[in-house]
Amino acid sequence: QVQLVESGGGLVQAGGSLRLSCAASGGALSAYGMGWFRRAPGKEREFVAQINWSGHSTYYADSVKGRFTISRDNAKNTVYLQMNVLKPEDTAVYYCNSHPTSDFTWGQGTQVTVSS
Repeated sequence: QVQLVESGGGLVQAGGSLRLSCAASGGALSAYGMGWFRRAPGKEREFVAQINWSGHSTYYADSVKGRFTISRDNAKNTVYLQMNVLKPEDTAVYYCNSHPTSDFTWGQGTQVTVSS
């Protein structure tokens, strides 16, 4: 059973950058489209970005388009989210999972906090 571990979050000032990682164990991610999601305090989990199995196709929520970049390294069984020009409204716990269907058990997520 695939287990996902997100990392790379932290506290950053507005305008700063972070790079999140989603490492998988127990199975290969290479056959799956993958996505990043986030849950802000008091809100539902929302879609952030997706990438197809090969990494050649990506799609972003309007709120992060032009600032975030999703990528993957199938050899390392890892998916990344490069986040630039961070805004306070990006503050959330960030998760990864397969996409469009969330086939894996959700991990703990990684907290991103952006101060103004």
